[in-house]
Amino acid sequence: MPYITVGAENYAPIDLYYEDHGSGQPVVLIHGFPYGGSSWEKQVGPLLDAGYRTITYDRRGFGNSSQPAMGYDYDTFAADLNTIMTDLDLRDAILVGHSMGTGEVTRYLGAYGSERVSSAVLISPLAPFLLKTPDNPDGVDQSLFDGFKRDIVADRFKYLTSFVTSFFSFEENRGKRVSDEAFRAHWNIGARASAIGTLHSVDAWLTDFRPDLPRIDVPVLIIQGDKDAVLPYPVTGQRLHSMLPGSKLVTLQGAPHGIPWTHGDEINRAMMEFVARAPAMSAR
Repeated sequence: MPYITVGAENYAPIDLYYEDHGSGQPVVLIHGFPYGGSSWEKQVGPLLDAGYRTITYDRRGFGNSSQPAMGYDYDTFAADLNTIMTDLDLRDAILVGHSMGTGEVTRYLGAYGSERVSSAVLISPLAPFLLKTPDNPDGVDQSLFDGFKRDIVADRFKYLTSFVTSFFSFEENRGKRVSDEAFRAHWNIGARASAIGTLHSVDAWLTDFRPDLPRIDVPVLIIQGDKDAVLPYPVTGQRLHSMLPGSKLVTLQGAPHGIPWTHGDEINRAMMEFVARAPAMSAR
C-alpha cells in the first residue's frame, strides 16, 4: 500500500495511507470524522469516469494511516496535506473536504495559499467557528463538546453508535438512504481509528477558521443538508457562505450530515457542474 511520511514519533515514521488513481486534473478528497478515504466510494468512481485524477488519503490516526499520540490539530493536519500536495506535485488541484475534512481545506488555503489549487468544495463544513464565545454568540456551548469527550473516554464504541446515528439521521433515513449494513460499515471504520485521535479531534473541531477566510482566493462550493444533526446548518454552511463572497451554496433539503453517502448522486452532480466552471470563475 502507498504511504507518504509526514513526520516521526519516537523514531517511528508517521505515515499517511493514500490512493492515487486515474489521470487529468487532480481532485483531492479529504474525509470526515472518524472515517478514512474509503468513505468517498460514491465519489471516486464518477470522478474517474469524468476524467479526473482522484486522490484520497487517511488523516493521521484514522483509516490505514499511522496512529501517533500527537498532531491532532489543524495546523498539523494542514501541514500533512501540504506534504501530500508537494510530494505528489499536485497542481491545479480541486480540494474537496467533508465535515472535519473541510477544516484541512480551509486551513491549508489560509496557511499555504492557492498556488497548487484551482477550486475548493466544502461539504457539511466545520467553518467558520463552531464554539460559542463572546464574539461568536451563535456558536455551540463548550459543555456539549466536553460531554462528547467524556463519552469517548467512558465508552468510545457506544459513542460511535450515537455518532453514526446522528451522522445519518438514521431513524429518518433507515431503509431509505441508509441500510443497516452501511451503518455497521461506518461504525466498523470508526472503531478502527485511534482512541487518542478520536478524543483529541473534538478539540480540533473548535478551531477558529475566521482568520483563514479572507485568504481564500479560489472559487468555493459549499454543500450541506438543512437537517444536518452534527454540524448545524445555520451555524456552519449558511453562515460560511455569507462570509465567503462569491462562494456558491447548495442546500440539500431534508438531508443529514453524511451526504456523500446518503446523497451521493446530488453531491456528484453539484460538484461536477461546479468544477467544470471553476477555472472561468477564478479571478486569478
